[in-house]
Amino acid sequence: MKILVPVKRVVDYNVKVRVKSDGTGVDIANVKMSMNPFDEIAVEEAVRLKEAGVATEVVAVSCGVGACQETLRTAMAIGADRGILVETDAELQPLAVAKLLKALCDKEQPQVVICGKQAIDDDANQTGQMLSALMGWPQATFASKVAVSAGKATVTREIDGGLETLEIALPAVVTTDLRLNEPRYATLPNIMKAKKKPLETVKPADLGVDVAPRLTTLKVVEPPKRSAGVMVADVAQLVEKLKNEAKVL
Repeated sequence: MKILVPVKRVVDYNVKVRVKSDGTGVDIANVKMSMNPFDEIAVEEAVRLKEAGVATEVVAVSCGVGACQETLRTAMAIGADRGILVETDAELQPLAVAKLLKALCDKEQPQVVICGKQAIDDDANQTGQMLSALMGWPQATFASKVAVSAGKATVTREIDGGLETLEIALPAVVTTDLRLNEPRYATLPNIMKAKKKPLETVKPADLGVDVAPRLTTLKVVEPPKRSAGVMVADVAQLVEKLKNEAKVL
């Protein structure tokens, strides 16, 4: 069984994001970049399925600029067998990425696509669902537990009221939640081995996909700063301020 894992290069989650002075987007100059945390969880889950003998090959895929090779090498250091980079300088929106992944799925014929539920830069939470629709495959989103056997996947997913367990036929798309697993650290020997693993580079045109943006970002602004808190003398004053100033009562 082959597993395809899309991984995205994003601003590291420890970095404080700054908006460009002209409001056209986020400043990523000289900013540390890393793999999207939800995608790390997806790679870890795919590698665990391979280690359990369920999967035979794990293929990592990234779409974006040439520097995304670093993200793919990280995925291969965790345990992916090979990488595919769809190289483009264009702004990639979720539908374009889903179409690129569909083209790769048609080519690679994986039985499972495991991807992060969302990227921490745009928080779109759309690519996995769009890929499922384009492929006509079943999907299980926000997975907190995954088991695969006999051509089916049993997925426990987190919902507002608790947990829901689904059984879906393969091939299928699964998106990962935080509590699915804890990704391992890539050891130095594995990082060195990853440098020798095959990494294929293709262009969107090679896959027959138009990645032109369909949405235009008009302006990006930072959230307003929170005002300082106010000390009150007693409950009566608190109620008065909530009623007359905050107007929440």
